[in-house]
Amino acid sequence: MKGMRIVFFGTPDFAVASLEALVENGYDVVGVVTAADKPAGRGQKLQPSAVKSYALEQGLNVLQPTNLKSEDFVSTLRSLKADIQIVVAFRMLPEVVWNMPKLGTYNVHGSLLPDYRGAAPINWAIINGEKTTGVTFFKLKHEIDTGNILNIKSTAIDENETAGEVYSRLMHLGASLLIESLQLIESESYTLQEQKPTTLAKHAPKIHKEDCEISWEQPAENVHNFIRGMSPFPCAFSRVKEDGKEEVWKISRSKKTINPCGAPNKLKSEGNRLFASCSDFWLEILEIQTPGKRRLTAAEFLNGYKGDIASIEIQKKPSGEGS
Repeated sequence: MKGMRIVFFGTPDFAVASLEALVENGYDVVGVVTAADKPAGRGQKLQPSAVKSYALEQGLNVLQPTNLKSEDFVSTLRSLKADIQIVVAFRMLPEVVWNMPKLGTYNVHGSLLPDYRGAAPINWAIINGEKTTGVTFFKLKHEIDTGNILNIKSTAIDENETAGEVYSRLMHLGASLLIESLQLIESESYTLQEQKPTTLAKHAPKIHKEDCEISWEQPAENVHNFIRGMSPFPCAFSRVKEDGKEEVWKISRSKKTINPCGAPNKLKSEGNRLFASCSDFWLEILEIQTPGKRRLTAAEFLNGYKGDIASIEIQKKPSGEGS
């Protein structure tokens, strides 16, 4: 039943792996819907999305609607006569769109639903110290990320993995899940399981810049999870003050130690190693980026730093903001 007509919705590279899997497995992708080109770089030239670039390379029909409810887009989409629609890392669809194909619209989501519904499931799973995550293939309905589940795959999270590293693994796991799920739909040998979230279900809201500041008053394990959950993007940061001047340091990789510390918000160096104190232990900083500089290893940073690390004051995160 690979003759079924598929319309694919997606924008970033996370979605490219799934679209590529459809193409390489011989599925009939009759349309690809992606975001409009956006200005990027110093010249602010319009750049296509990762999905658009791949789709054009494959000679696929690309649609870039600014309004998903517009009559022109809905009419064009309907003319494609899709049997099923697949959504991977795209914005919320209106009902007139997701309810169009006879087999429905399905989403590949980067978490084990019902946990981590929302825009940043990979980041929040790592921030919360989860040991396991995965991808879920489910059928869309009104409320976001709440549809009935057709298939699911899980994978372990290493205690030092960053969000970027897990993202790369889930990208390919999601592509594999998509093909397996479509094969089940083709054979008509599948069931849909209703999601049954509890009051303890964890959420994954969009992360804003102000959410990225590190609170060193927490245990080192929490801070370590926060740093790797924000890495490489949007990246955790600390405000530091040296000689009365405040600046922002981005910290993208860390390592737990078993060395207790006296108080949080302190810095120290030992040879070519850099440490910051939390509420219980010192946390080793492995990668750092200071204003106007590229990302450096701690050794590179210390090699070029001429002052006294211990004199630098880590500013406390303002109270009332999320950790």
